[in-house]
Amino acid sequence: MEVAETETSLSQIHQSGEDNKRKTESRGERDDDGNMSGSQFESAPSTSATPSSKTRLEDSPDALGVIKEAVVVLTRLPDYKISALRPPTPPQFYSEDESLSSSDSDMQCEPEGENSSLDLYDVSEPAPVIVSSAFSHSSSETTKIRPNLPEEEVNVDMIVLAKRGPMRWQRGKIVDIITKEDGRLKYKVSFEEKGRSLVSGHHIAFDTTPRLEQLYVGARVVVKCQDNNSLFRPGVLAELPSRKNRLRFLVFQDDHMPVYVGLPSLHLVCRPLENVLDDVANARHSSFMSQYLRDWPYPHLTHYITGQSLNAELNGVMQRCEVQVVDSSLIQVVFQENQHREWIHRGSIRLEHMARFLELKALQEYESDSD
Repeated sequence: MEVAETETSLSQIHQSGEDNKRKTESRGERDDDGNMSGSQFESAPSTSATPSSKTRLEDSPDALGVIKEAVVVLTRLPDYKISALRPPTPPQFYSEDESLSSSDSDMQCEPEGENSSLDLYDVSEPAPVIVSSAFSHSSSETTKIRPNLPEEEVNVDMIVLAKRGPMRWQRGKIVDIITKEDGRLKYKVSFEEKGRSLVSGHHIAFDTTPRLEQLYVGARVVVKCQDNNSLFRPGVLAELPSRKNRLRFLVFQDDHMPVYVGLPSLHLVCRPLENVLDDVANARHSSFMSQYLRDWPYPHLTHYITGQSLNAELNGVMQRCEVQVVDSSLIQVVFQENQHREWIHRGSIRLEHMARFLELKALQEYESDSD
């Protein structure tokens, strides 16, 4: 008897559920036809189809099952993805404060003032973006001051690198130290490849590898030639290792040629002049380096991409060339006329865009000082 009664109760419950379900479906059909809302919750709107009544929740408390409704979830894209989908901004001069957490980020901001870069160039060929990159990550880089460390001794029989020509230094041995009447010291160097020379302290460099704490932006150095291990070239240290330059040192040689090197290729000048640029014979390059060091740690750089054409100076004449490689602060270009290939700094005065930008900047500074 108890089993029969139980089966009868289950049958009644099931029948009641089926009746309620048919009522609900009938009401749902009326809702769709009559545009009336008879449910407690409605599905999210969709542009593809009207939601079926079967996707609505049952409002009957006796319903045995609930059919889940489909919901469209909208997710807000990050700002950098939204920016990437926007049309590009016309090229102009920008100021860039790059985050040290990203070595290649280019955060561009509108320039202040009424002057536009398009005033300088033919509108048929838009000027590239010019940015000011933040390279420093410590106070020592920002100050550009020589560290207050004791001078290393220079003695007879010491192996050094000494000047033999404007852009030619070689390894030799100090054979004598001579004191002049005015108190200046001169060093007589006997070179490994024959010959002797009497030079000043700012024309000899230590043959040993410098310590990191001795190096700073603006230091007077000589670097090993990449194609001849017995020759060295003088220059000025322009970048310390960072994530931006893949942990390398950037050196501007005295002929304006930039080069990235590792620590073993660097050699500190023994007794540099108080103003190291006084030892740079090329007046144009000396002026450029003076501006570069004033702007540090925000040197101005043009922003080029691989395959882009531009005008750059070669043998004193502006010539057409194409960007082959972009490497941190440098670009490798090939000139169309003779296929000559070389590396140029992205802030170099040899680049037509940068030269004109620096002229405008100097004019603005002059007018500002006059006011």
